[in-house]
Amino acid sequence: MDEILEILSKDARISPAEIAKLTGENVASVKKAIAKYERNGTILKYKAVLNHDMVKESGSVVRALIEVSVTPQKNVGFDSIAERIYSFPEVTSCYLLSGAYDLLLVVEGENIHTVANFVASKLSPMENVRGTTTHFLLKKYKEDGQVLKKQAGTKRLNISY
Repeated sequence: MDEILEILSKDARISPAEIAKLTGENVASVKKAIAKYERNGTILKYKAVLNHDMVKESGSVVRALIEVSVTPQKNVGFDSIAERIYSFPEVTSCYLLSGAYDLLLVVEGENIHTVANFVASKLSPMENVRGTTTHFLLKKYKEDGQVLKKQAGTKRLNISY
């Protein structure tokens, strides 16, 4: 991966001047490279990784990982069915997998019932969807390479004889 992209993927807030120092390039060429990556779609957006446990009103969103088994379509494979599935507003991410299931979805809803309703009324009845398995996300420990909450020191007492 390009060194500029690697630096930005770890910290999107780093300035072009700081990137220039790290890479040994001049600031103008760093700015030009970043602008090119934004134009050509290599950089899609910049985002903050949030610890939702620290946000008071964050309890209003339920997240689920849904494994989906589908029948690929002739001449288009998985792309057409994946596009129809990821078009639903409840689906925040969609991945093609190897293994027992074909697609992995990250789905968000107001509560467990809205996620269950999405699976029962929108996802499962779709043509070419053969089966689903839903896993509700209970707690995040690490996301996008970032540990969300450091563990406070050990709470176990030392035992000596």
